[in-house]
Amino acid sequence: MTEQSPAPRMNVESFNLDHRTVLAPYVRIADRKQLPGGDVLTKFDVRLTQPNHSHLASETVHSLEHLMAEHMRNHSDDVLDVSPMGCRTGFYVLLVGDHTPDGFARVLEATLRDVIAADQVPAANEVQCGWGAHHSLAGAQQAARELLDQRATWGQVTAA
Repeated sequence: MTEQSPAPRMNVESFNLDHRTVLAPYVRIADRKQLPGGDVLTKFDVRLTQPNHSHLASETVHSLEHLMAEHMRNHSDDVLDVSPMGCRTGFYVLLVGDHTPDGFARVLEATLRDVIAADQVPAANEVQCGWGAHHSLAGAQQAARELLDQRATWGQVTAA
Protein backbone atom coordinates (compact mmCIF):
# COMPACT_ATOMS: atom_id res chain seq x y z
CA MET A 1 0.00 0.00 0.00
CA THR A 2 1.39 3.38 -0.97
CA GLU A 3 0.87 6.44 1.14
CA GLN A 4 -0.76 9.38 -0.59
CA SER A 5 0.80 12.77 -0.08
CA PRO A 6 -1.53 15.51 1.12
CA ALA A 7 -3.02 17.81 -1.50
CA PRO A 8 -1.08 21.03 -1.93
CA ARG A 9 -2.46 24.01 -0.02
CA MET A 10 -4.53 26.23 -2.31
CA ASN A 11 -4.70 30.03 -2.23
CA VAL A 12 -8.50 30.05 -1.95
CA GLU A 13 -9.56 29.09 1.57
CA SER A 14 -12.70 27.20 0.53
CA PHE A 15 -10.66 25.00 -1.85
CA ASN A 16 -8.89 23.67 1.26
CA LEU A 17 -12.20 22.81 2.96
CA ASP A 18 -13.27 19.20 2.54
CA HIS A 19 -16.82 19.78 1.32
CA ARG A 20 -17.64 16.11 1.97
CA THR A 21 -17.33 16.61 5.72
CA VAL A 22 -19.41 19.76 6.24
CA LEU A 23 -22.98 19.66 7.48
CA ALA A 24 -25.12 22.50 6.15
CA PRO A 25 -26.58 24.78 7.17
CA TYR A 26 -23.83 26.49 9.12
CA VAL A 27 -22.04 29.77 9.67
CA ARG A 28 -18.28 29.79 9.99
CA ILE A 29 -15.38 32.18 9.72
CA ALA A 30 -13.80 31.46 6.36
CA ASP A 31 -11.03 34.01 6.68
CA ARG A 32 -9.72 36.76 8.90
CA LYS A 33 -7.05 39.17 7.76
CA GLN A 34 -5.30 42.07 9.39
CA LEU A 35 -4.54 44.76 6.84
CA PRO A 36 -1.28 46.77 6.89
CA GLY A 37 -3.09 49.77 8.40
CA GLY A 38 -4.34 47.63 11.29
CA ASP A 39 -7.94 47.10 10.16
CA VAL A 40 -9.26 43.55 10.37
CA LEU A 41 -11.52 41.92 7.78
CA THR A 42 -13.66 38.92 8.71
CA LYS A 43 -15.23 36.76 6.00
CA PHE A 44 -18.09 34.45 6.91
CA ASP A 45 -19.20 31.36 5.02
CA VAL A 46 -23.00 31.22 5.30
CA ARG A 47 -23.87 27.77 3.96
CA LEU A 48 -27.55 27.14 3.27
CA THR A 49 -27.51 23.80 1.44
CA GLN A 50 -25.38 20.67 1.56
CA PRO A 51 -22.49 20.92 -0.93
CA ASN A 52 -22.62 18.45 -3.81
CA HIS A 53 -26.11 17.29 -2.77
CA SER A 54 -28.37 20.32 -3.17
CA HIS A 55 -28.26 23.92 -4.27
CA LEU A 56 -30.48 26.97 -4.43
CA ALA A 57 -32.25 27.97 -7.63
CA SER A 58 -30.48 30.76 -9.46
CA GLU A 59 -33.38 33.21 -9.03
CA THR A 60 -33.47 32.44 -5.30
CA VAL A 61 -29.74 33.15 -4.94
CA HIS A 62 -30.08 36.38 -6.88
CA SER A 63 -32.97 37.60 -4.74
CA LEU A 64 -31.28 36.58 -1.48
CA GLU A 65 -28.21 38.51 -2.59
CA HIS A 66 -30.24 41.68 -3.13
CA LEU A 67 -32.29 41.26 0.05
CA MET A 68 -29.37 40.36 2.31
CA ALA A 69 -27.06 43.02 0.88
CA GLU A 70 -29.70 45.69 1.45
CA HIS A 71 -31.15 44.59 4.78
CA MET A 72 -27.96 43.38 6.50
CA ARG A 73 -26.61 46.91 6.39
CA ASN A 74 -29.55 47.95 8.60
CA HIS A 75 -28.14 45.71 11.34
CA SER A 76 -24.40 46.37 10.98
CA ASP A 77 -22.33 49.26 9.67
CA ASP A 78 -19.45 46.79 9.23
CA VAL A 79 -20.88 44.99 6.16
CA LEU A 80 -18.62 45.42 3.15
CA ASP A 81 -19.98 42.75 0.81
CA VAL A 82 -22.53 39.96 0.48
CA SER A 83 -21.57 37.60 -2.35
CA PRO A 84 -23.22 34.41 -3.56
CA MET A 85 -21.12 31.30 -4.00
CA GLY A 86 -20.87 30.10 -7.57
CA CYS A 87 -21.97 26.63 -6.45
CA ARG A 88 -25.24 28.18 -5.23
CA THR A 89 -24.97 26.59 -1.78
CA GLY A 90 -24.49 29.78 0.20
CA PHE A 91 -22.95 33.22 0.55
CA TYR A 92 -19.81 34.92 1.72
CA VAL A 93 -20.26 37.98 3.89
CA LEU A 94 -17.29 40.29 4.37
CA LEU A 95 -17.19 42.57 7.40
CA VAL A 96 -14.68 45.13 8.57
CA GLY A 97 -13.68 44.36 12.15
CA ASP A 98 -12.83 41.33 14.24
CA HIS A 99 -16.23 39.62 14.39
CA THR A 100 -17.24 36.41 16.15
CA PRO A 101 -19.61 33.79 14.75
CA ASP A 102 -22.10 34.47 17.58
CA GLY A 103 -22.12 38.20 16.95
CA PHE A 104 -22.52 37.75 13.22
CA ALA A 105 -25.27 35.16 13.75
CA ARG A 106 -27.38 37.83 15.47
CA VAL A 107 -26.96 40.12 12.46
CA LEU A 108 -27.77 37.28 10.07
CA GLU A 109 -30.84 36.25 12.05
CA ALA A 110 -32.23 39.81 12.02
CA THR A 111 -31.50 40.03 8.29
CA LEU A 112 -33.30 36.77 7.54
CA ARG A 113 -36.33 38.01 9.47
CA ASP A 114 -36.29 41.10 7.24
CA VAL A 115 -36.15 38.86 4.15
CA ILE A 116 -39.19 36.93 5.33
CA ALA A 117 -41.11 40.17 5.99
CA ALA A 118 -40.16 41.81 2.67
CA ASP A 119 -42.85 42.59 0.13
CA GLN A 120 -40.42 43.01 -2.75
CA VAL A 121 -36.82 42.36 -3.80
CA PRO A 122 -34.86 45.63 -3.62
CA ALA A 123 -33.49 46.93 -6.92
CA ALA A 124 -35.09 44.11 -8.96
CA ASN A 125 -35.47 46.21 -12.08
CA GLU A 126 -33.60 46.99 -15.29
CA VAL A 127 -32.25 50.29 -14.00
CA GLN A 128 -30.60 48.95 -10.82
CA CYS A 129 -29.85 45.33 -11.73
CA GLY A 130 -28.14 43.56 -14.59
CA TRP A 131 -30.91 40.94 -14.80
CA GLY A 132 -33.88 42.62 -13.17
CA ALA A 133 -36.41 39.96 -14.18
CA HIS A 134 -34.33 37.10 -12.73
CA HIS A 135 -35.70 37.05 -9.17
CA SER A 136 -37.87 35.02 -6.82
CA LEU A 137 -39.04 36.71 -3.64
CA ALA A 138 -40.92 33.54 -2.66
CA GLY A 139 -37.80 31.41 -3.18
CA ALA A 140 -35.65 33.79 -1.13
CA GLN A 141 -38.21 33.83 1.67
CA GLN A 142 -38.46 30.04 1.72
CA ALA A 143 -34.66 29.71 1.90
CA ALA A 144 -34.56 32.29 4.71
CA ARG A 145 -37.27 30.40 6.65
CA GLU A 146 -35.42 27.10 6.24
CA LEU A 147 -32.15 28.63 7.42
CA LEU A 148 -33.83 30.27 10.43
CA ASP A 149 -35.61 27.02 11.31
CA GLN A 150 -32.17 25.44 11.76
CA ARG A 151 -30.66 28.35 13.72
CA ALA A 152 -29.60 26.01 16.54
CA THR A 153 -27.20 24.14 14.20
CA TRP A 154 -25.42 27.11 12.63
CA GLY A 155 -22.34 26.62 14.82
CA GLN A 156 -21.83 22.99 13.82
CA VAL A 157 -19.77 22.94 10.63
CA THR A 158 -18.98 19.22 10.41
CA ALA A 159 -20.76 16.07 11.51
CA ALA A 160 -17.79 15.01 13.66
